[in-house]
Amino acid sequence: MAAQCVTKVELTIACTNLLDKDVGSKSDPLCVLLQNTSGQQWYEVDRTERVKNSLNPKFAKKFLIDYYFELVQKLKFGVYDIDNKTFDLNDDDFLGEFECTLGQIVSSRTLTKPLVLKNGRPAGTGTITIIAEEVKDNRVVVLEVEARKLDNKDFFGKSDPYLEFHKQTGDGNWVMVHRTEVIKNNLNPVWRPFKISLNSLCYSDMDKSIKVECYDYDSDGSHDLIGSFQTTMSKLKEASRSSPVEFECINEKKRQKKKNYKNSGIVSVKHCEIIVECTFLDYIMGGCQLNFTVGIDFTGSNGDPRSPDSLHYLSPNGVNEYLTAIWSVGMVIQDYDTDKMFPAFGFGAQIPPSFQVSHEFPLNFNPSNPFCNGIQGIVDAYRACLPQVKLYGPTNFSPIINHVARFAAAATQQQTASQYFVLLIITDGVITDLDQTRTAIVNASKLPMSIIIVGVGGADFDAMEFLDGDNGVLRSSSGEPAVRDIVQFVPFRKFQNSPKEALAQCVLAEVPQQVVNYFSTYKLQPPKNPAAK
Repeated sequence: MAAQCVTKVELTIACTNLLDKDVGSKSDPLCVLLQNTSGQQWYEVDRTERVKNSLNPKFAKKFLIDYYFELVQKLKFGVYDIDNKTFDLNDDDFLGEFECTLGQIVSSRTLTKPLVLKNGRPAGTGTITIIAEEVKDNRVVVLEVEARKLDNKDFFGKSDPYLEFHKQTGDGNWVMVHRTEVIKNNLNPVWRPFKISLNSLCYSDMDKSIKVECYDYDSDGSHDLIGSFQTTMSKLKEASRSSPVEFECINEKKRQKKKNYKNSGIVSVKHCEIIVECTFLDYIMGGCQLNFTVGIDFTGSNGDPRSPDSLHYLSPNGVNEYLTAIWSVGMVIQDYDTDKMFPAFGFGAQIPPSFQVSHEFPLNFNPSNPFCNGIQGIVDAYRACLPQVKLYGPTNFSPIINHVARFAAAATQQQTASQYFVLLIITDGVITDLDQTRTAIVNASKLPMSIIIVGVGGADFDAMEFLDGDNGVLRSSSGEPAVRDIVQFVPFRKFQNSPKEALAQCVLAEVPQQVVNYFSTYKLQPPKNPAAK
């Protein structure tokens, strides 16, 4: 699956206290940006200009880089003193470097770190500061449009009108950017309000032509043109409910045939507003934390952990599918959580000391503090827990979903987009409490949380696909629909022979949009609002 590029990020670089390698003057620094492919290969993305005679350079040239939430994007910033005209940096003095991920930069927004030499020692007291800004126009147009006295194109009944909006490309062609719904049997239709990005509608140019066409819908696809007109955003913007902007819908063929032709109806724009919508990075750079929780299936169907055919069996190099899934997803998410303390739970096992079955026990057996230190902490707790529990059953998801939902509900009290919760459930399969889980998910869909389910082993995962609302809206057992799709399910076996990043790419690809949908629906702003600059 190709990664969805969420956005482009611009990085501004400055350094302080660089090493002075020039005799009689100061260093002439340049910064080079390298990116790591999935192996150990670094390749050059770009380099700044050279700043003459400065140990505290502020580089004017910015780095532009594609940002993917669902990937760990490793970057290295190298600073060199340039004393010759060659492009190769190997013959220039090395002043220090800094390595990090793009996720760390965007979640800090401004990152200042010491530079180090190739041997890992400090490069004097030299530092590098990286400032990230999203490159975007996040203005959105909200339009309310109606029409009256449209021509009737149907012998039986009345026209079934809809509108199409087109923008003009650089080479003069028209591209459709929005189609309204069809209103059946009505010559005076009122269409539902709709939103479209300003860039999509007119390349964010207020004076660029926009063509609007009104059609009569026919089920066989032979839609008849009622009429059309052209306008600009500058003109549309004048619309208000008390004073709509009105356009005559003209059908050129009809106008040429009929002498006293006036128009084929009037299209009236009664509301046009440009609003700014926050993007995923607005929330992240504005201080929103992603809280990551793991739930691990310890039911008997996994097989005895001591047996090599068990899904919990640790191979000689200490891994299994559960751990691979935790590492893959956790490595991406951890950059967006400042304290890196992650709650981790198990379900479906008999646990010490009384060996009662539990459906939400902390992997570290400490209910008052179920947090593990970093992804490695989750892995260590899992390995320590495995020999102490007895795998049992049934496979109940709802307790752990409701557990995280309680924290997500508490976060809604804060009235800002400060926290979002991601629950990763790893399971070997067939769910027992399907009705309770459906209800738990429907309730959680009203909260700042997303659920990722990774299915390990070879079981039949049909019920899981059903929870992932991609094929229609999930409903609770009482029939209440989920207000948004928050579950992403993937079977691990699809990724067994893929590079280790592929699983995270697939399961996390929908999270940015889920975060934006939640916070925009409830009109919550980031705690430190970078959009309001």
